[in-house]
Amino acid sequence: MSHTAHIRSHRKPRRSSSKLALRAGVAGGVLSTIAVAGSAGPANAEPVTETIEMPALTIDSPELAGAVALSAEATQQAALALDLRTQENAAAVKAAKAAKKAKAEAERKAEAERKAEEAARAAAEERSSRSSERTTLSDASQGVSNASGSVGTVIAFLKAQLGDAYVMGATGPNSWDCSSLVQAAFRQVGIDLPRVSQDQSVAGTQVSLDNLQVGDILYWGGAGSAYHTGVYIGDGKYLDAANPSKGVVIQELSGYPASGAVRVL
Repeated sequence: MSHTAHIRSHRKPRRSSSKLALRAGVAGGVLSTIAVAGSAGPANAEPVTETIEMPALTIDSPELAGAVALSAEATQQAALALDLRTQENAAAVKAAKAAKKAKAEAERKAEAERKAEEAARAAAEERSSRSSERTTLSDASQGVSNASGSVGTVIAFLKAQLGDAYVMGATGPNSWDCSSLVQAAFRQVGIDLPRVSQDQSVAGTQVSLDNLQVGDILYWGGAGSAYHTGVYIGDGKYLDAANPSKGVVIQELSGYPASGAVRVL
């Protein structure tokens, strides 16, 4: 036995230690080495080393590329969803405006149709009233002497047309021009006058304007070239289909003196 075997060693035991080393590469990947050295025994124990190779994180990495692709797809989908919502909102606003406009147009058309119906109804009632008046006037003229009865019939017919429209070329029953009204009035007593003013101005016996009688035909312009005709109704007045603005009216002869007159009754 050694003479020093009973003496304890003065050397302190080596403390356990751990070392971690991480080596990273960018181009070729990352190689990490973790070295762990431990000593639980004698001071001259050998360290234990373990090497772990980590996956490379580069731009060409499938994992990174997949993550980037997923992120880009999610961003695109979000943008598309936002654009779709914007379009839907715009379409809704446009549809609301169109509906409002269509409703207003429908209401306007309905109001116009209502007014047109009221006007047509009023016109029909007025025509019915005039027809009744004409029948009454015609019946009232019966039983009068032949000459005065004929004049009375002519004047009654003319007065029944008061308020009718003046339309060039019209021949009744609710619109006339000057010569068609005169022609229609004398037709009531069996006298067939020419259609136009020029011919009516020479259809009967020429009479002086100072010697007018009720029922005489007045004309304006020269005999044979007259441009207007009417019928004298007495008291310095005449009845005619004047013009589009007046229609069939009674007027003062002094306000528009005639050029001449003819007598056919």
